Amino acid sequence: MASTRLVEAESRRPGRPETGGALDLAGRMPRLVLESRRVSGTLAHGLHGRRRAGPGESFWQFRPFVTGEAAARIDWRRSARDDRLYVREREWEAAHNIWIWIDRSASMGFASDLAQTSKVERALVLGLALADTFVDGGERVGLLGLTRSSAARGIVETLAQSLVNDRAGLNQDLPPPASPGRFDETVLISDFLTPLDAVRASVQTIAARGTHGHLVVVVDPVEETFPFTGQAVLHDPQGNTSLDIGEAGAWGEAYRQRIGAHRDGLAEIARQRGWTLTIHRTDRPATEAALRVLTLVAAARGLG
Repeated sequence: MASTRLVEAESRRPGRPETGGALDLAGRMPRLVLESRRVSGTLAHGLHGRRRAGPGESFWQFRPFVTGEAAARIDWRRSARDDRLYVREREWEAAHNIWIWIDRSASMGFASDLAQTSKVERALVLGLALADTFVDGGERVGLLGLTRSSAARGIVETLAQSLVNDRAGLNQDLPPPASPGRFDETVLISDFLTPLDAVRASVQTIAARGTHGHLVVVVDPVEETFPFTGQAVLHDPQGNTSLDIGEAGAWGEAYRQRIGAHRDGLAEIARQRGWTLTIHRTDRPATEAALRVLTLVAAARGLG
């Protein structure tokens, strides 16, 4: 039979107590930072090479001059090599923002011995790895409702420090009521074990200005299969309540049906807004979910 545990609130912060004694930030969350770096280092950088003309500094291509354009756009050096006039085009570098939200509420602290890690640790690694990869691809990344977007190379450490200082986030199981820009992307990472009406309202708020988004549902394998038998007591880590359910095996089928219905509801919420839904189990490598999200973001921006 699978055994379970619940990660305490202090361990749902990126700065783990057991990391003390090392350098300041790197010492506060070395394992998660290093794991995030390892994951991002294995990802295909699907956002590299936004080969589009636009207001940037990097040369893209020469193209023939079109009658009616300003003469100042002509590249006379290139034109002198031919009997035609050419315009120097630059690659689009005005990146839009990608906003990440990582659920660190009590239910995310759940872990079973069938998983590689707790849900919250996997969510943190996944979120920070995505941020690192997005920035490496030239994007600006921020934590939804918590930080400004940035393209700084040390984005993992910057976001980690913000999460360390955000104690309020330990009690929030839904994203803050932010409304990003029309062409921005949001990546929401959570177990989404919240009433569907609340999830729907949150998504509607974020998508109000046309923001596109991606729901990443992090689940422990036990939460999907409910492989328990014998007398059992269920505990609500967020409500501090308990329920003696008696014979656990008799609850299994009803539980799995309820989880399936909830999952279908999340899929419908995403579908209605044109968002995507990714299910990630913590007994699988983080790279699987990260690669899928990168592919989905690239596809949404027409970069795939």
